[in-house]
Amino acid sequence: MITNPFIYLFILSFIATGFYVLESKTKFKIFTLIPGVVMIYASSMVLASFNLFEMNDEINEIYKRVKSNLLPAMLFLMLLQIDFRHFLKLGKSLLISYVLAVFSIAFSFIVVAFIFDFSPEISGAFGALAGSWMGGTANMVAVGSALEVSEASFAYALVVDSVNYTLWVMLLLFLVPFAHIFNRFTKSEQNLEYLGEIGCSCTIGAKRYWLFILLSLVVAFIVNLIALSEFKILNSTTTAVLLATLLGILGSFTKLKEINGSSEVATTMLYLLIALIGSKAVIDNFSGIGIYVFAGFMILSLHALIMIIGAKLFKLDLFSIAVASLSNIGGVASAPILAAAYNKSLVSIGVLMAIMGYLIGTFGGLGVGTILIRMAQ
Repeated sequence: MITNPFIYLFILSFIATGFYVLESKTKFKIFTLIPGVVMIYASSMVLASFNLFEMNDEINEIYKRVKSNLLPAMLFLMLLQIDFRHFLKLGKSLLISYVLAVFSIAFSFIVVAFIFDFSPEISGAFGALAGSWMGGTANMVAVGSALEVSEASFAYALVVDSVNYTLWVMLLLFLVPFAHIFNRFTKSEQNLEYLGEIGCSCTIGAKRYWLFILLSLVVAFIVNLIALSEFKILNSTTTAVLLATLLGILGSFTKLKEINGSSEVATTMLYLLIALIGSKAVIDNFSGIGIYVFAGFMILSLHALIMIIGAKLFKLDLFSIAVASLSNIGGVASAPILAAAYNKSLVSIGVLMAIMGYLIGTFGGLGVGTILIRMAQ
């Protein structure tokens, strides 16, 4: 049994690094079905379930300190990549599709939660899932922490996310050859043009990584200092999350956006956060997980129906609504792949729409999660 907090952190870091290397450097097909973050969470959860970690005061304290600092640091770095100027140039069809996707997902979560009558704890977990399906895994972690979702319930959200996300990607890719039929149905006349590459072509060096690490930790220190003061929004974690989001948005208007490397550092922090949360989740069984996966499927089905109705009303093409949907539900990892399936020159559109989710996901997830929890009380 591990009792030393530094060995505890080393093991979790080793797990996060190992799966990151396997996912990014190999071509194992299993990662197309089960994302690396899920494997990281599952691995640390299994070790915790076998009582490898003794949750003594020292380990509990380092868990709390690392998580409370990495979370705002990661959010700050993720948001540096946002480019509002390019986003507004996407064109009417893409912008309408994106807004429609965000609101239809939020609406679907509320309707399905009402039908299934979730408990307050599961409502919080689905609020975290809403953060993921409006942004990405980073937003899921942020919203789950802000809503004080337990590590066990967070595991349910991860499973629902993984299963339904995989099926959703497969469906949207399957529909690509039938785009012309759908476009005739909606009477779309959209002509997409190449928008150019997103980001800069500069070479990243070690000094720039250290710059982002230092800057993000300074941001984490500042927002936590404020969050521990009398100024609070709901609770200290929510305060830190929102302040880090605000600082990340402000940073995106500076030259920090032009420096490559923030995404890599943020992803590293995210993977360690996932491993940390998993180390606190001890689940005896997954009884009842099927109903939550089905609820996730119902959310996607209602979202799809609203998107189709909106496409008919606004004469939107299949590419616009599909990429808008997957940029929310799948994020940066999959939206560019779907865009490339239509035309390789459209990859940048998928990237840009997905990156916007880093901003929308946190606020949207918190909003939806708060509504779901109040409905359950």
